[in-house]
Amino acid sequence: MKQIMLILGFLFISAVFISADTGREISGTVTDLQGTPIAGASITVKNTNRGTVTDLSGRYRLSILEGDKVLVYSFIGYDNQEVVIKSQSVIDVFLTESNQTLDEIVVIGYGQEHHSKVATSSVRMEKRDFIQTRPALPIGYAMNQQNWNTEGYSAIHENGYKDVLNAPLSTFSIDVDKASYANVRRFINMGQMPPVDAVRIEEMINYFNYDYPESENDHPFSVTTELSVCPWNSSHQLLHVGLKAKNIDKSELPASNLVFLIDVSGSMSDPNKLPLLKNAFQMLVKELRPSDRVAIVVYAGAAGLVLKSTAGNQKETILNSLENLQAGGSTAGGAGLMLAYKTASENFIAGGNNRIILATDGDFNIGASSDAEMERLIEKERSRGIFMTVLGFGMGNYKDDKMEIIADKGNGNYAYIDNIQEARKVLVSEFGGTLFTVAKDVKFQLEFNPQRVKSYRLIGYENRILNDEDFNDDKKDAGEMGAGHTVTALYEIIPAGSGEEGGSVDPLKYQTKKVSKSTSLDAELLTIKLRYKKPDGVTSMLYEKAVQGEVLDISGTSNNFRFSAAVAEFGMVLRDSDFKGKASIAHLLELAQGARGVDEEGYRGEFIKLVKTSGELIEMNAGL
Repeated sequence: MKQIMLILGFLFISAVFISADTGREISGTVTDLQGTPIAGASITVKNTNRGTVTDLSGRYRLSILEGDKVLVYSFIGYDNQEVVIKSQSVIDVFLTESNQTLDEIVVIGYGQEHHSKVATSSVRMEKRDFIQTRPALPIGYAMNQQNWNTEGYSAIHENGYKDVLNAPLSTFSIDVDKASYANVRRFINMGQMPPVDAVRIEEMINYFNYDYPESENDHPFSVTTELSVCPWNSSHQLLHVGLKAKNIDKSELPASNLVFLIDVSGSMSDPNKLPLLKNAFQMLVKELRPSDRVAIVVYAGAAGLVLKSTAGNQKETILNSLENLQAGGSTAGGAGLMLAYKTASENFIAGGNNRIILATDGDFNIGASSDAEMERLIEKERSRGIFMTVLGFGMGNYKDDKMEIIADKGNGNYAYIDNIQEARKVLVSEFGGTLFTVAKDVKFQLEFNPQRVKSYRLIGYENRILNDEDFNDDKKDAGEMGAGHTVTALYEIIPAGSGEEGGSVDPLKYQTKKVSKSTSLDAELLTIKLRYKKPDGVTSMLYEKAVQGEVLDISGTSNNFRFSAAVAEFGMVLRDSDFKGKASIAHLLELAQGARGVDEEGYRGEFIKLVKTSGELIEMNAGL
């Protein structure tokens, strides 16, 4: 009986992980009428969940089965096009921008039903009679699934003001995760305002790179500060603190021992999940060197090793293994994690970059499924020097809360991949920062001077706050910095001498805390201390810097200061924050436009477009 069960298990895994007879392959390009490639366009076999998405050049490849009759080509803001499958091996398609007016809709799928409207840069909006429909999404997004409205986010309670006399220290772990911004962008581009708890302001700020100077000392990062009037509250000040990790040339990076841990469960079948995932990993594989190694572990109803550790110059072997993956079955996330750690350990490279890259929609529902169990599993393994990168895909059953925990506890980072451009940003443009750690367990501790500061508020980082005593505790886990990464933190400050009430506590009974009533701009504003460990270290090192804190006019601040302030203001508008003051779409838009700078990759320009779209959504929702 045991042998029969083993055989059945093997057959099931084989059925999930190995492609069925695909018949033949169709390839081609998808462009607009001007011939501009459309990246991220969806190509699906009609009436199925099988499909793919286009790459950055608008190209695609799709295996079809005997009996497949029609391909559907779609992209948000464009008319769908259906092509009958005959004997073609190449199908090039031109999509036409939609002239249809998208009326008021009921958006179904993210918590309770609520009214919203769809807005994209290519869609004309009008108010018309109420009709009920669903958001205009590419065909193949499994809109008919019963459990697609089960996205999970951890609650965020915004930081309030701290009185400097009673709480002079602000201690927190750095955060280089960027998932929140891409996820927020996904909601807005779909015509929805994001859930409040999906908006993590520090991740939105840190999505963008900032032009900080390189380190000129033995520490692996530089520290930059600026102080000016707070843009959304002129009676307050805004402190900008920036870190920049040292850049390392790709050729000088240590060898990598990577394990791709890929979710191939049934929930991953949609085109914006497994097909997009394949394209993302294909781009990463092309970046590998002969000294790098890759293994592939997959999990569905069971976990399995589909590619043993393979040298980076055997790209065709690795790419073929990726291409053959298909989705089906339930999700054994815990078993997959354990097998991935086992595989990484067996191929461990001393002094190298040993890392698991988990790609999933986060829907762990079999095995070690609770957050607490996942934490214990990952905390047990991370001390062996195997780090974790988490890539999130898809929507509907997306489990942001679980993936954030896995990345945080696994000494790694977390990104959300909503399109092929984001995959390129994370896995190609920011290759070093995503995969190569230069400092781990990085902690901030700022001590504010009561002669200059009455109270302060850290903007964001709510799930990264540490106890003051954790700063000197080398056993306390904190965030990691990758090569070339920047980290930015903003503090809203109520200056000393202000009559405004900030955070306060009752007078102390057994001790007295006083500060001179006279304030001096010559006094130091604060002292910044950082603790960090080398990637393979166990004892932390200390960095300390006193900040004079000259108060600049807003026009005299850098693009770094003004753009990060605009992003923070946007986050507070999206959250309808109690601390938003006079923040508004119009105000932050003007601030961002004036701080766009060089913007070679166009990410800041994209942010400006996103703000405009969200402004239209807010106006329309206000009129409901």
